Amino acid sequence: MSIFKAYDVRGVYPSEIDEAKARQIGRAFARFIGKGRIGVGRDMRVSSPALAAEFKEGVRDGGLDVVDLGMISTPMLYFAVGSLGLDGGANVTASHNPPQYNGLKLCRKDAVPVGSDSGLADIERMSGETPAPCARGGISRADVADAYEKHLLAFLAEKKPVKVVIDCGNGMAGPSLERVIRRLKSKVVTMYMDPDGTFPNHEANPIKAENMRDLMARVKKEKADMGAAFDGDGDRCVFVDEKGNMISGDILTARLAREVVRKTGPAPVVYDLRSSMAVEEEIKALGGKPVREKVGHSFIKATMRKEGAVFGGELSGHYYFRDNYTSDNAEIAFISLFNIVSSSEKPLSEIVKPVNRYFVSGEINFNVEDKDGMIERLSAEFKDGAQDSLDGITVRYPDWWFNVRKSNTEPMLRLNLEGKSKSFMDKGLARVKKVIGKPI
Repeated sequence: MSIFKAYDVRGVYPSEIDEAKARQIGRAFARFIGKGRIGVGRDMRVSSPALAAEFKEGVRDGGLDVVDLGMISTPMLYFAVGSLGLDGGANVTASHNPPQYNGLKLCRKDAVPVGSDSGLADIERMSGETPAPCARGGISRADVADAYEKHLLAFLAEKKPVKVVIDCGNGMAGPSLERVIRRLKSKVVTMYMDPDGTFPNHEANPIKAENMRDLMARVKKEKADMGAAFDGDGDRCVFVDEKGNMISGDILTARLAREVVRKTGPAPVVYDLRSSMAVEEEIKALGGKPVREKVGHSFIKATMRKEGAVFGGELSGHYYFRDNYTSDNAEIAFISLFNIVSSSEKPLSEIVKPVNRYFVSGEINFNVEDKDGMIERLSAEFKDGAQDSLDGITVRYPDWWFNVRKSNTEPMLRLNLEGKSKSFMDKGLARVKKVIGKPI
């Protein structure tokens, strides 16, 4: 399987991605960008220093200058590229994957993402070619930590002190969040803040319930007002309310959209197609324009730029802000929800309750050998519903809907289903499972 995925480069180190491959990709990325300066950062994984060193040499082999950003989160990379006027950027990271993985997230000028349909396929092709000799680029260093702290604090509007628990999963959000925490009047309880690429406490993947158990228990023990868990490279977060219950990413998208649109006035908001019907309904109620898009940060960001959107969100816990170089930033999402809780007399569970009004299956995965054939079969079996193929297949009925799509990162089909009542949800699930088979 190729290490070049839909949104990034990712594979097991060193069997699938190693130093030699990193240097080849660096050279190809330099050719793709063409000129100027490339910012390069890395996460805390054990293999990241060596891979980053060779990737930088590859960029220099390709004739471009490197700006070494050191150990940073992915949102810090986007900030550096945007604020320093760089011509491109790369972060050596495997995001939320286990320790044996590593990879690269790439972007162009203005933090525009490089995905499979926006240059990554070209970079894959060029990485296997022998480039023409050229003068090597130079290297310099930049520390954006102070400027990034100032950028984050511009979003802060603390009204009254609240109690918060943060679990950084030993990922890259810890150091920059520590800077924000020092500025708060509120009580903040921290967990696993030190970056550690061996992930000694749990995987830094908050979308998995087992990785949220420590946070959920701590929120209840501390009688906190909210909790937040961050992924390995700091671009995703998942929240829990004061009862220790997880809040779905689409419900947070709708709630955060209300705050953003309240400040900007009616504007487009982009959301991924797995999201609850409530998201579209809430955006319309705000006077905004709901824009539905494929799953994945490169698709969401491209559509936000095209539509002039002020905000975007995904079920997976990515939240995108126009005023953050149209990029995802989990820390800004945390600050935004913190602002809401800090200014409200209601607990978080009550704040989100009006949006959380339908019944959802959660994401259900299936191992299917012929994925395209199964999607065609679903289309035939559910031909009485309204269908679209924006990402896999979505079928809508008056009281329930479902989407089945191919995973962009794993060999499986993913199902999301929602009903206006539990009965509609259960009946819909039974019908879809009868066609696909048993889930994993």
